[in-house]
Amino acid sequence: MKDILKSSLLYDFYGELLTEHQKEIYEDFILNDLSLGEIAQERGISRQGVHDLVKRCDRILNSYEEKLHLVERFSKTKEDVVEICKLADSQCDGENISKIKKIAQEILDNY
Repeated sequence: MKDILKSSLLYDFYGELLTEHQKEIYEDFILNDLSLGEIAQERGISRQGVHDLVKRCDRILNSYEEKLHLVERFSKTKEDVVEICKLADSQCDGENISKIKKIAQEILDNY
C-alpha cells in the first residue's frame, strides 16, 4: 500500500511531465487499480508492454523527485503543520508558542 501511495504522490506532482500515452496507462494501473492484463486487453498491447511502460514511468517519476524533491518537501511541510496543530491544541504556554513560531519560520524559510 505504501508503494501505491508513493506512486500516487509522484504522479500528482510530476504526472503532467509524462506523455499522454504514459499518463493514461499509468493512471489505469496506479489510480484506477486495473491489472496489467486488463490494461493490455483494453489497449490492444501485450501485458509485458504494459508492465514495461509502468516501470519506465516509475523510473521517470522517481528521477524527477531525486532532482526536485517536491514530494519530500510537501511531506515535511505536512508533518510540520501536524506538529503545529498538536502544539496549538495543547495548553499554550510560552514554550509551545516558541515551538510553533520556530516550526512556522522553518516552513516559511523553505519557500
